[in-house]
Amino acid sequence: MNDNVQTAAAADGRPPLLALVGPTAVGKTELSLRIAEKFGCEIISGDSMQVYRGMDIGTAKLPPEERRGIVHHLIDVRDPNEPFSVADFQAECERLIPEIRSRGKVPFIVGGTGLYVESVCYGYRFQEFGGDESFRERMSEFAREQGAQALHDKLAAVDPASAAKLHPNDGRRIIRALEIYETTGRPLSELQNQSRSDGKISPYRLCLIGLTMDRAELYRRIDVRVDQMLEDGLVKEVARLLAEGLSPDASSMQALGYKEIAAYLAGKTDYDSAVTLLKRDTRHFAKRQLSWFRRMDELNWVDTAPGTKNTDLFAEICAIIAGKFPFDLEYICS
Repeated sequence: MNDNVQTAAAADGRPPLLALVGPTAVGKTELSLRIAEKFGCEIISGDSMQVYRGMDIGTAKLPPEERRGIVHHLIDVRDPNEPFSVADFQAECERLIPEIRSRGKVPFIVGGTGLYVESVCYGYRFQEFGGDESFRERMSEFAREQGAQALHDKLAAVDPASAAKLHPNDGRRIIRALEIYETTGRPLSELQNQSRSDGKISPYRLCLIGLTMDRAELYRRIDVRVDQMLEDGLVKEVARLLAEGLSPDASSMQALGYKEIAAYLAGKTDYDSAVTLLKRDTRHFAKRQLSWFRRMDELNWVDTAPGTKNTDLFAEICAIIAGKFPFDLEYICS
């Protein structure tokens, strides 16, 4: 089976790269395991927060004992006080993908951080747009003095498309988008769109699968997931991170679940209000994820609607993958 992937890659001249994306709580994890088992994959986490050690519950990190022996990469590779950027993700993937292929396995990115996944699939190089450390420091100071919303408003004024995709709490990416505008005079969203319109060819033979479902059902599942995280000990996890000295202003602490619970622990809000805010922010985040992925022209959408048989859903996904990577369809879907 893996020999067929290698043959397909050789015929096309580009190595294969499989990706499964979709909003939070849509069901990527379970399907990714089944796909990885069937196609002989190693999984690369495409989640910007699962890279951090000790941040397990709030990031919905799959425990090692539940990974069915499938190798997972880019999980627990940074301490929570260390930075991790899209450039870091690109560099790691560029190292990992040929290593995975050398073992006769299929590289398989799974996650919901659209910028990370797309940047690898299409070889974006945001660092080519330059950098300005003093500007970043000024914007960080502005955010501390004026607040996260004021910083987000600043981006919305010059790049509304990028602002619409970023939560006001995502200060690091907001500042980077502002920095790109400052150094190039052009919005990040415009530069991304130009890359697409220029017809840039991916360095990989791509098979991109996106999961979606009815919005009301997705929101219900998000609420259930948040309740489960709280039952599993999310408050204790955040309290432990803070007790270990992690600043509530750290980039990792801006992740969904951590910022809201940190505010509750600091006495800035009550528990019920923090939970309500977390559920609302997660729903908004899922909406932004869907908006991002819908711009990816090569994405093959699969509806995971309630009532769909798991066997039918998996067969549909198998057919999509086989259409991109010419396996023996009867064999892989059996």
